[in-house]
This record gives sequence, structure tokens and C-alpha cells, in this order.
Amino acid sequence: MTLRAIPHLMFDGNAKEAIQFYEKVLDAKVLSIQTYGEIPEFPGMSFPEKILDLVAHARLKVGETDIAIYDSPGFSRQIGNQAAIYVTTNDVEKTKQIFEALQQDGKVIGPLEETSFTPAQGYLTDKFGVTFTIVTDAQN
Repeated sequence: MTLRAIPHLMFDGNAKEAIQFYEKVLDAKVLSIQTYGEIPEFPGMSFPEKILDLVAHARLKVGETDIAIYDSPGFSRQIGNQAAIYVTTNDVEKTKQIFEALQQDGKVIGPLEETSFTPAQGYLTDKFGVTFTIVTDAQN
């Protein structure tokens, strides 16, 4: 049996923009993407015309980790700090690069700085409201 936990990020109509952003900033690879309009029809299931171009399910690969992403039209969603994506690199310059890119139009919660266990760590919320901790892992 295999058991995995995959972060699942919910967006309010801008999942495609977030996917493109994470491709660039995190070197993410798109494994799959399906819009609501691409979901095969079956009895009792239909979607309003206005959401057919939105992302129903996408899967990205960031390093060794998968992240699932979708738009959630009509469902309540709350931006908060109850979950975060923890991204590690083994290079301080790469950590700085990712941190600087993610903070654009976002909010720095904890600046990128040296701590007792790492030469560089920072905590922020990106422009989509997703919280990230970016860390240089010297043992990685």
C-alpha cells in the first residue's frame, strides 16, 4: 500500500494564472490540467457556461512533490495560515530567488534571514494568498 499526502490549493477563478506563476517561480512541471468543460458528460452532472474554462483539476510537480490545484466557483473559501507549502533548496541564492519572486504582490510575514538551523529562511503569502516557508536546507 502507498500513502501520500498532496497539498491541494483552491483558487477563485485564477488557478491558470497561479499554475503559470508556479511554473516560473518554482520550476513546476504541469503533470495534468483539466477544465470543467473538459470533464466528460454523464447523467445528472452539468456545469454553468461561465465556469467551463476554469480549472477543475490540475497536478504540478515541484521537485519531488506533487501539488493539486483547482478553481472552486460557488464554494466558500477562506484565505488563512492554517496550511503552508514548505519549499527547500540546497542553495542560498536559489532560496533568495524563489523568495523574491513569490513576494511580488504578496506579503512577507517573516523576512528571509539566517537562523540557528539554516543560512536562509523566510515566510510569506504570495499574491494568490498561498503561504510559503522557503528554506535553505544545508543537509539537502
